[in-house]
Amino acid sequence: MPSIIDETVFGEPSKRLGLVFLCGALLIAGQQAYYVILKGATLYYATLFIGAGMALSGIAESLPKSRRRASGALRLTAIAVLASILVIGFVRPELLLV
Repeated sequence: MPSIIDETVFGEPSKRLGLVFLCGALLIAGQQAYYVILKGATLYYATLFIGAGMALSGIAESLPKSRRRASGALRLTAIAVLASILVIGFVRPELLLV
Protein backbone atom coordinates (compact mmCIF):
# COMPACT_ATOMS: atom_id res chain seq x y z
CA MET A 1 0.00 0.00 0.00
CA PRO A 2 1.61 3.30 -1.07
CA SER A 3 1.96 6.01 1.51
CA ILE A 4 0.32 9.42 1.34
CA ILE A 5 3.70 11.12 0.96
CA ASP A 6 4.62 8.84 -1.93
CA GLU A 7 1.32 9.58 -3.67
CA THR A 8 1.67 13.31 -3.09
CA VAL A 9 5.31 13.75 -4.06
CA PHE A 10 5.43 11.31 -6.94
CA GLY A 11 1.83 11.71 -8.14
CA GLU A 12 0.67 13.01 -11.48
CA PRO A 13 1.64 16.62 -12.24
CA SER A 14 -1.09 19.23 -12.55
CA LYS A 15 -0.64 21.59 -15.51
CA ARG A 16 -2.89 24.31 -14.09
CA LEU A 17 -1.09 24.37 -10.77
CA GLY A 18 2.23 24.53 -12.63
CA LEU A 19 1.04 27.58 -14.53
CA VAL A 20 0.02 29.28 -11.28
CA PHE A 21 3.41 28.59 -9.69
CA LEU A 22 5.35 29.78 -12.74
CA CYS A 23 3.30 32.98 -13.03
CA GLY A 24 3.79 33.61 -9.31
CA ALA A 25 7.54 33.16 -9.62
CA LEU A 26 7.59 35.52 -12.59
CA LEU A 27 5.60 38.15 -10.69
CA ILE A 28 7.92 37.91 -7.68
CA ALA A 29 11.01 38.22 -9.89
CA GLY A 30 9.48 41.18 -11.69
CA GLN A 31 8.64 42.89 -8.43
CA GLN A 32 12.19 42.40 -7.14
CA ALA A 33 13.68 43.70 -10.39
CA TYR A 34 11.42 46.76 -10.33
CA TYR A 35 12.28 47.76 -6.79
CA VAL A 36 16.00 47.03 -7.07
CA ILE A 37 16.65 48.55 -10.50
CA LEU A 38 14.19 51.43 -10.69
CA LYS A 39 13.69 52.37 -7.06
CA GLY A 40 17.21 51.63 -5.81
CA ALA A 41 16.01 49.42 -2.97
CA THR A 42 18.21 46.75 -1.43
CA LEU A 43 17.70 43.17 -2.50
CA TYR A 44 15.40 41.14 -0.24
CA TYR A 45 16.88 37.64 -0.24
CA ALA A 46 13.84 35.88 1.21
CA THR A 47 11.89 36.83 -1.90
CA LEU A 48 14.54 35.18 -4.07
CA PHE A 49 14.16 31.94 -2.11
CA ILE A 50 10.38 32.07 -2.45
CA GLY A 51 10.62 32.78 -6.18
CA ALA A 52 13.08 29.92 -6.68
CA GLY A 53 10.85 27.53 -4.73
CA MET A 54 7.81 28.53 -6.74
CA ALA A 55 9.70 28.20 -10.01
CA LEU A 56 10.90 24.71 -9.11
CA SER A 57 7.36 23.72 -8.17
CA GLY A 58 6.02 25.17 -11.40
CA ILE A 59 8.55 23.27 -13.48
CA ALA A 60 7.74 20.08 -11.58
CA GLU A 61 4.04 20.47 -12.26
CA SER A 62 4.62 21.33 -15.93
CA LEU A 63 6.42 18.08 -16.74
CA PRO A 64 4.53 15.33 -18.59
CA LYS A 65 2.93 12.46 -16.68
CA SER A 66 5.64 10.05 -17.79
CA ARG A 67 8.27 12.06 -15.86
CA ARG A 68 6.95 11.38 -12.35
CA ARG A 69 10.37 10.77 -10.82
CA ALA A 70 11.83 14.00 -12.15
CA SER A 71 8.71 15.83 -11.03
CA GLY A 72 9.05 14.33 -7.54
CA ALA A 73 12.72 15.29 -7.34
CA LEU A 74 11.89 18.88 -8.30
CA ARG A 75 9.10 19.00 -5.73
CA LEU A 76 11.45 17.77 -3.01
CA THR A 77 14.05 20.34 -4.07
CA ALA A 78 11.42 23.09 -3.91
CA ILE A 79 10.45 21.97 -0.41
CA ALA A 80 14.11 22.03 0.63
CA VAL A 81 14.57 25.55 -0.76
CA LEU A 82 11.47 26.84 0.99
CA ALA A 83 12.36 25.08 4.24
CA SER A 84 15.81 26.66 4.12
CA ILE A 85 14.13 30.07 4.48
CA LEU A 86 12.74 28.96 7.83
CA VAL A 87 16.08 27.59 8.99
CA ILE A 88 17.96 30.72 7.94
CA GLY A 89 15.24 32.85 9.54
CA PHE A 90 15.73 31.16 12.90
CA VAL A 91 19.51 30.84 12.80
CA ARG A 92 20.61 34.04 11.04
CA PRO A 93 17.62 36.33 10.36
CA GLU A 94 19.87 39.23 9.36
CA LEU A 95 20.86 37.32 6.21
CA LEU A 96 17.28 37.47 4.95
CA LEU A 97 16.57 41.04 5.98
CA VAL A 98 19.60 42.73 4.45
